[in-house]
Amino acid sequence: MDHNSTAAATTAAPRTRWYRQLYFWVLTAIVIGILVGWLAPATGIAMEPMGTTFVNAMKMLIGPIVFLTIVGGIASVADLKKVGMTGLKALTYFQVGTICALAFGLVAINVFRLGEGVNADPGSIKTSDSAAKLIDAGQHQEWWQFITNIIPTSIVQPFVAGDILQIIFIAVVFGIALNAMGKVGAPVLDGVQRLTGVMFKILSFIMKAAPLGAFGAMAYAVGKYGVSSLTSMGGLIALFYATSILFVVVVLGSVMAFLKLNIFSMIRHLKEEYMLILGTSTAEPALPGLMRKLEHAGVKKETVGLVVPTGYSFNLDGAAIYLSLAALYIAQATNTQLSIGQQLGLLAVMLLTSKGAAGVAGGGFIALTATLATIGTIPAAGIMLIFGIDKFMSECRALVNFTGNAVATLFIAWWDRNLDADRVRRVFAGQAVEPLPVDVVEPGDGPGDSDDDDLHKVPVLQDAPAGVRHSPAADRRPAYSETV
Repeated sequence: MDHNSTAAATTAAPRTRWYRQLYFWVLTAIVIGILVGWLAPATGIAMEPMGTTFVNAMKMLIGPIVFLTIVGGIASVADLKKVGMTGLKALTYFQVGTICALAFGLVAINVFRLGEGVNADPGSIKTSDSAAKLIDAGQHQEWWQFITNIIPTSIVQPFVAGDILQIIFIAVVFGIALNAMGKVGAPVLDGVQRLTGVMFKILSFIMKAAPLGAFGAMAYAVGKYGVSSLTSMGGLIALFYATSILFVVVVLGSVMAFLKLNIFSMIRHLKEEYMLILGTSTAEPALPGLMRKLEHAGVKKETVGLVVPTGYSFNLDGAAIYLSLAALYIAQATNTQLSIGQQLGLLAVMLLTSKGAAGVAGGGFIALTATLATIGTIPAAGIMLIFGIDKFMSECRALVNFTGNAVATLFIAWWDRNLDADRVRRVFAGQAVEPLPVDVVEPGDGPGDSDDDDLHKVPVLQDAPAGVRHSPAADRRPAYSETV
């Protein structure tokens, strides 16, 4: 590489003007949505279809993108043992992270004890119809069901229902089988890579409507639930947000510091995704963008494809903080005394129930109810005490979950010894970088494959995600280009 190319790669890329960036318009839409929902609640409620339509359009792509990314990553690796080890490392990290998040929530509510003095009578708490359905679902949710539900009853059903865990299971099995097929499966792998490019192109089309979706979702939320809940239980909301911020800065920030990276630089780099989550109250629409940006930062495709979707179901740091904090608040509010041992037992149950309702509507409440029903000492009807403010906590849950998964993917990449921290640092800082070479391999290719066809394979260069630029001197071709 000549000196000019090197210089171009290490200097800041020319930035798009602020008023043309997606995050600015999403943020503007959120502010307008809040004002509409507050000043004209009926109009805000009428905006619900705008938000739900956008989220549904994004959900439509989540299953195929997760499936294609995992299959493409697994089928392309030479050593399947590395994929298995990456999965084990990820699950180990997820459990440690969940324990830390649960502990943060337990400590916070034990220190501030916001539930004391409420003196709620569980027998007199009225349950709304919508809450009753969630309570019933949670009471029939066994702690072990998240394991048995991983295996679907059909191949199509998980994509229809949007069950990410089941889609991951199908993708892993399919990817392993495709890898084992060797040269026979090469055309299928090529098709998978091309379809992945098509799905991300569709995603770029839908993302243009993100401001409208954020406006509709926020206007509906504020118009439907109002701001009275914020004032009546502002203390619990503030404690949840403060605990979550502390967890991100202290725990996740420490992990990033260990990797010699800055968590605030990462957050700034992912600002479009954060604005999207803030507007829609769910991390699903931001999942594909996170995967693309992490790949561009230098994390291997198979690592991103396996860790990010799996973390969406198993690494819910924000949900874990919410569960422990909410459960102890309900216990305090209903004058239910819990010893330290019982609280630790509660934490152990939450390690499982927090993963049982991932991706399910009202999943946080279902997981909370399942926890209370399993323990049996805290009245499940007590969740009505926080039902009105749950919507105002969902954004924070999703933001922390998203941040935790981004950090987890970087850590697992370091654990696998394939993290280029210098490239990640430059990408997060907004500097232009050279495009990544992507080796075009056939399924099952490995060191022992001496086929002459390998001589005709050349690396292709991977495009940057939208809003991220390569060095001006770099040639850019899509990652799914044909070999020559």
